[in-house]
Amino acid sequence: MLCSLLNSQLLNSILTPVHTVKLANGITVLVVENPVADIVATRCFIAGGTKLETAANAGIGQLLMRLLTRGTTRLDSQAIATQIESLGASMGTEANPDYFGLGFKTIGEDFEQVLALSAEILRSPSLAATELELERRLTLQGMRAQQERPFNLAFAILQQLIYGDHPYGLPSLGTAETITSLSRTQLEDFHQQYFSPQHLVVSIAGKIGSAQAIALVEQYFGDWQAQVQPPSPSLPLPQLRPEKITTVQESQQTLLILGYGAPSVISPDYAVLKLIASYLGNGVSSRLFVELREKQGLAYEVSAFYPTRICGSELVSYMGTSPHQAELALASLQAETERLATECLTSHELKIAKSKLLGQYALSKQTNAQIAQIYGWYETLGLGVEFDWKYAELISQVAIADVQRVAEKYLYSPAISIIGPG
Repeated sequence: MLCSLLNSQLLNSILTPVHTVKLANGITVLVVENPVADIVATRCFIAGGTKLETAANAGIGQLLMRLLTRGTTRLDSQAIATQIESLGASMGTEANPDYFGLGFKTIGEDFEQVLALSAEILRSPSLAATELELERRLTLQGMRAQQERPFNLAFAILQQLIYGDHPYGLPSLGTAETITSLSRTQLEDFHQQYFSPQHLVVSIAGKIGSAQAIALVEQYFGDWQAQVQPPSPSLPLPQLRPEKITTVQESQQTLLILGYGAPSVISPDYAVLKLIASYLGNGVSSRLFVELREKQGLAYEVSAFYPTRICGSELVSYMGTSPHQAELALASLQAETERLATECLTSHELKIAKSKLLGQYALSKQTNAQIAQIYGWYETLGLGVEFDWKYAELISQVAIADVQRVAEKYLYSPAISIIGPG
């Protein structure tokens, strides 16, 4: 069944072309025509993301993206919300380590109206003082809430150990000091510096013709001219510190998180590490779940993941366990994570791992919103939309020897973050 699903996904990629155009001002437009349902999903990506931040302005990207939908030079927050809701549309923003994003979903008839609103939001935010103060308070509340969530707190500490001085290691919401001190002028400057047409990818999927969609993007974004661009910031390389930090917090369980330095998406080892992460911690059939929860009874929860990043990444395995078993659980989690470096997968295990990963990848592209997201994301990362089929091909080509070689290369001396009762 999974093989059939994969073949169907690959066939759809061939039969549903991605129309790609670069406008005169540098904007890249991607359109996938899908007439099945009268829904058009759009994702606008600004390349850069929170890695453009520094320790002095940490959190500025997240704060700016929250403010975008809180008002433009023409519309206040209530007018924006009323317009979106009256059309039955949805809209949201995000601040990702490698991009800033605004997305919306609407019926085809209303696409032009919501696209026009999105262009106004991205190009002309008001950054009103009252809205800034409101979002500042909400962000500070969010920070306090994160401090009470064991995983968030432990993971934030791990990021500092994994990435060192690289902006990937900065707290996603910033710090109380930076958020309190950020001014409207700093937000305006950040927006003018990094929000420009040559950094924009507009990815559209749904019941709309490609010519019409491209013409509308040209109409509402085509006169956007780039400001004088500052040189790209010089980013330090992520520098793993293989230390163990324990944080005391009263709770009913102890959370253990291991982080291994890993390469970026452009590395030849990327596909192998994706397969390793899925094999280790993806679902109830994964190695960590079976060995640590089902067989040894050590884990309340256990998983692993490997984020796709362009400046270096991490392979993370984590487990929630009872405090009195924490020492044994930590040793077992590290041993099971690193065992691939010394014990080869069987051909059957490799086959199952590939089918599982590729099947889930195919299922992740069922909706227009998912399609717009994945193609726009690949284009923004510099991989191009063709990475969609290249990814499946790379996973299919992974051999047993590749898994052991890559595990030996990266899975040793992890950074460790522990949180639980003293």
